[in-house]
Amino acid sequence: MSVKLSIAALGRLPAGVAAPKYQRSDLRAGIVHIGVGNFHRAHQAVYLDDLFNAGHDHDWALVGAGVREPDVDMRAKLEAQDWLTTVVEQEAGASTVRVTGAMIGFVPPFDVEAMLSRLASPEIRIVSLTVTEGGYYISPATQRFDPAHPDIAYDAAHEEAPKTAFGLIAAGLKRRRAAGLAPFTVMSCDNIPGNGHVTENAVAGLAELSDPELAQWIRANVAFPNSMVDRITPATTDRERAILRDSYGVEDAWPVFCEAFRQWVVEDKFPAGRPGLEKAGVTFTADVAPYELMKIRILNGGHAAIAYPAGLLDIHFVHEAMEDGQIATFLETLEKREILPVVPPPPGVDLEAYRRKVAERFANPKIGDTISRLCLDGSNRQPKFILPTVRDRIAGGASVAGLALVSALWCRYCYGESESGKVIPPNDPSWDRLQAAARPARSDPRAFLAMRDIFGVLADHPAYVAAFSGALGALWSKGVRATLADYLDGKA
Repeated sequence: MSVKLSIAALGRLPAGVAAPKYQRSDLRAGIVHIGVGNFHRAHQAVYLDDLFNAGHDHDWALVGAGVREPDVDMRAKLEAQDWLTTVVEQEAGASTVRVTGAMIGFVPPFDVEAMLSRLASPEIRIVSLTVTEGGYYISPATQRFDPAHPDIAYDAAHEEAPKTAFGLIAAGLKRRRAAGLAPFTVMSCDNIPGNGHVTENAVAGLAELSDPELAQWIRANVAFPNSMVDRITPATTDRERAILRDSYGVEDAWPVFCEAFRQWVVEDKFPAGRPGLEKAGVTFTADVAPYELMKIRILNGGHAAIAYPAGLLDIHFVHEAMEDGQIATFLETLEKREILPVVPPPPGVDLEAYRRKVAERFANPKIGDTISRLCLDGSNRQPKFILPTVRDRIAGGASVAGLALVSALWCRYCYGESESGKVIPPNDPSWDRLQAAARPARSDPRAFLAMRDIFGVLADHPAYVAAFSGALGALWSKGVRATLADYLDGKA
C-alpha cells in the first residue's frame, strides 16, 4: 500500500524514506527561485533541506516561480502535495529516498502582480534561476546578450507587465528601489560560463532599453555571483513514478531521480545576506571560474561527445552508451587528447581523477538518464561546451580532430535520421533551422558551418573547416563506427 505525498502523510512514510526533521510551519521565505525543474529540486533545494534539517537558517525557505507554460502544470502537481518533493539518489550498489520540504510556496505563473509583489517583499534577499543554457538571450557566437530578441523587445516595451525572468527581475528591483529597500542578490544556477556576468548583462541589458537610469543602478548595486553547479538529474517519466510507488511505497506526481554526487561552488558575493550553505557542503570562493571551466569542458563536453554517436546508433540510456566499448574509449581518448590539455586545474584538483569520476558517473546504471536528453538543445550547448575548447586549441596550433568530430556527429544527428533509418524527433528549439542546414551539409559541410551565430570565426578557419568537413564526410561515407575507429587509431 503506497502513501500519497503530503504534509499530513509525513508521519506515515514507509520505512527507509526520510522525512524533513524540521517543522514546515517554522520556515519563512528568503529565496524566490525561477525555474522549478528537476535539477533545482535535486540540487539547491536539497542543499537547503540539509541545512534546515541541521537546524539552521529557517528564514531562507524557497518560493518557486516560473515563466513558461509547463510551469503551470508543475505548480499544480507540487501544490497538490504541499510543495514536497521525493528525491531518489541512485547508485549501482544502493539508493536512498528522502522527502524534501525546502519549498513553501509557488507564485502562479503569468501572474505578474503576484510575482512583483513577492520580489518587492523585504524578506526576499536572493532570487535564483535555473532557466537552462538557452534561456539567457545570448548570441551563441558572441556569448553576449541579444537585445534584439523578440522576447526582450516585448519586455522593454511592457516594463510593467514583462514576460521573461529578466524582465520580472528588473521590474522587481525597480519596485524595491522605489520603496527604499535594499536589492536582492541574483544568483544563476545554470551551466553557463560566467553565469553571474551573463545574468547581470541580461537584467541590466534589458533595463537599458527602457530605463537606462535603472540599468545603471542595477550594475552599481545588485550582486550577481557566479556559480558552478553539478548533479546528473534525468527528466521524470512514468517509469520513475512507478519505481517510487512500487519499490518505495510513495506516490509523488513529480519525483526527482538523480545520482548521489553533487557539487556547488559559489562566488561569495551576497550583500543582502545568504544562508550558511557551507554547513551543507557548498564551496564558497572568490573565484568560481576554474571550477566552472573544468566542469563545463570535461563533464558537459563529455556528455556531448557520447550523446550524438549514441543517438545515431539508437542507444537509449547514457549508461548503455558507456557500456559500448567504442563510445567509452572515444570519450576517454577525446578528453585526454584534446580537452584536458586546455583546462587549467582548480586549486588542489587532479584533472585526471576528475575525468575518471565523470566517466564513472556517466556509467551509473541506476540513473536512467537518456541520450535524447543529452542531445537536447545542441544549438545552445555546442557553443558553450565544445567550441570554446576548439578555439583554445586552434589558438595553440593543436589538433581539433576529435572536437570537430563531435560537432560533425551533431550535424549528422540534426539530419533527423539515425543510421538504422529511424526518425530522430525534433530535439532543439531551432530544430527546423538545424535540419535545413544539416540536409545540404551531407554534400557540402559548409552549409552547416554557415550558421555563424553558432560557429562564429570557426566557420572560416581553414583547419577547423577541414577537420569538420572530413569528419562529416566520413560519417556519411563510412558510418559512425568506422569514423570513430579512425579517430581512435589516429587516422583522423
